[in-house]
Amino acid sequence: MNKYEIMFIVKSDMEEAEIRNTAEAMKKVLTDKGAKLLEEKAMGQRELAYEIQKMKTGYYFLYIVEADSDTVSEFNRVSGINENILRHLIVKVED
Repeated sequence: MNKYEIMFIVKSDMEEAEIRNTAEAMKKVLTDKGAKLLEEKAMGQRELAYEIQKMKTGYYFLYIVEADSDTVSEFNRVSGINENILRHLIVKVED
């Protein structure tokens, strides 16, 4: 199992409950595949560096997890499909 930092941005034009549900759904993708969630941060609404899909702001979330590469690949696949997610980034942390 490797350690990863996963950050994703959720669209800001949705209800607060919908934003929370999207973040929970993404966490569920990780935990259902056996990832261990070490840290979770909801970083709130922030201005984007540039416009994405006509959005100027987004809600940022950061998860630090211990997971295998299959779990991370599944997260990558699902976040690419999910229309509520503007961008995501997965970084392997070297200890």
